[in-house]
Amino acid sequence: MGAGRPKQYLALGKRTLLERSVDALLADARVTRVFVVVAPGDAVAAELLDPARCAVLAVGGATRAQSVRNGLRAVKEEGTANDWALVHDAARPCLGARDLSALIEAAGADEHGGLLALPISDTVKREQEGRVERTEERAGLWRAQTPQFFAVDLLLRALELCADGAAVTDEAAAMEFLGLRPRLVCGSSENIKVTTPGDMQLAEAILKMQGRW
Repeated sequence: MGAGRPKQYLALGKRTLLERSVDALLADARVTRVFVVVAPGDAVAAELLDPARCAVLAVGGATRAQSVRNGLRAVKEEGTANDWALVHDAARPCLGARDLSALIEAAGADEHGGLLALPISDTVKREQEGRVERTEERAGLWRAQTPQFFAVDLLLRALELCADGAAVTDEAAAMEFLGLRPRLVCGSSENIKVTTPGDMQLAEAILKMQGRW
């Protein structure tokens, strides 16, 4: 983003990306608490969030997988027998209530869990040295989103098996290490991940369209 600070703390209207992403999760009554994993020494999140519904865990690791694993370890200490966890990106503020509900209902009824995702509709090219090496077959390919929804104990076991987690770019990939096949729940193109400055303008437009601005 080139913003000089973590993008989750960038303002999107009157609220930060982080606050809007947390609000999207708390819009569903089945989400009883949100745990926000941040880097050790990061005190910003605690100033932004309601402690009655959110807890900040300063146990972030060097990779996404390490951060999620460390967060789940901390959560489990509070007692999470038979609990399930939605793992969401702080940079996805446009998660819709309908998509979240669909994920909870579909993946929550599946022992393998599941994730929001979209089937790929574009032609996909494999690149080598700046040129097309070949065109990939796109049939059956999906683009993963978040949240991803799994039983806490199962997801933690999967992440513990992934060593340093460098090759695990999402939670579903960790579950694959256990031989599981998470359910794909069709999401929405509105559920964008804010990655570049231009995405902030797109997120604003989507939130306005959703009536959440």
